[in-house]
Amino acid sequence: MDWQPSASLELLRARAGLLARIRQFFADRSVLEVETPLLCGRGITDPSIEALLVERGASLEHPRYLQTSPEYAMKRLLACHGQSVFQLARAFRDGEAGARHNPEFTLLEWYRPGFDHHALMAEVAQLVRYCLGERPVHSYSYRQLFREMLELDPFTAALAVLEEAARSRFDAGTIAGDRDLWLDLLMSHVIEPRLAGKGMCFVYDYPASQAALARISEIDGARVGHRFELYVDGMELANGYFELADAAEQRRRFDHDNVRRREHGLPERPLDERLLAALEHGLPECSGVALGVDRLLMLVTGTTDIRKVLAFDWARA
Repeated sequence: MDWQPSASLELLRARAGLLARIRQFFADRSVLEVETPLLCGRGITDPSIEALLVERGASLEHPRYLQTSPEYAMKRLLACHGQSVFQLARAFRDGEAGARHNPEFTLLEWYRPGFDHHALMAEVAQLVRYCLGERPVHSYSYRQLFREMLELDPFTAALAVLEEAARSRFDAGTIAGDRDLWLDLLMSHVIEPRLAGKGMCFVYDYPASQAALARISEIDGARVGHRFELYVDGMELANGYFELADAAEQRRRFDHDNVRRREHGLPERPLDERLLAALEHGLPECSGVALGVDRLLMLVTGTTDIRKVLAFDWARA
C-alpha cells in the first residue's frame, strides 16, 4: 500500500519537535532564519554532485536546477548584509536512494561571520548536543587520522603507496584512479568505521584538492583546505568550510570542475555569475556548514533507515 506514509505518526512528531528545537537554538543566538529559491538559474559544477533539472514550463526560458544546497544564495545574502543566517531547506541530488540517502532531503545550513572553521565546529557540537544530549567530542586533523590509523602521510605518500594501502585492506576490484580516489576509499573503508564508537568526531583540514569552497593555506609544508566533516556514532552528518572569499580563485575552481566533468563524460555546468559577482563585491570572513536534518533525526530516534523518518520516501513521493 504505497499510498501510505513511510514514517509513523510518532516519527512525524519527532521531526516537528526537532525542527522546533533547531529554530530555538538559533533564536537564542540571534541568527536570522532565511528562505532562498529551490529552483536556481545555475547548478553546481562539482563533478561528484549531480543536480536535478526542470527543463519545461511556461516560466522557463532556460532549464533550472533544483538546488543541491542553498549555499550560493545564502552567500549572496551574506555579501549584501553581513548577517549571520540559517536555513532549513529542501535539497535535491541525483543519485542513490537507500538506508542513508534520499534524492530529496532536508539540509540545515548556516553561516557565521567572524568564525573560522574551528569556531564553527564548536557551535556545531553545541547544536548536536542540544538535539541529542551529551556526547563525547573528538577532533582530528585529516593528516593525523591517516598517520595514526594507516601509518602514512596523505599529503606526501606516492599514488602507488595509497593504492597498495587500499588494496591490502579491502577488495578494490579493477578500479583505477587518482590520489583523491584512493584517499576517499581509505577514508570511507578504513578510517570512518573506526570512528563509529567515539561519539562526535570532527575531521578537519583536508588536502587542498578536496577543499571545494574552502580557503587553502600551508600547514607543515602541505597545502590544506580549511574544511571539516562531522561523524556522529559513525554516521557522516555535516560538512563545513572556512569560506573562500576570493572571486578569481572561485572562478578558477569552477572552471577546473568543468574540466573534470568533461574528463568524466559529464555535461559542463554554467558558472553562477551572480555568486561570483557577490564574492567580487565582498564576502565577510566567515564559516558555513551544511548538516543533514534527516540523518540527525535518525540519531535522535535511533532509526537506522532514512526512509522511516521521511513522510514519503523517494519510492512513495
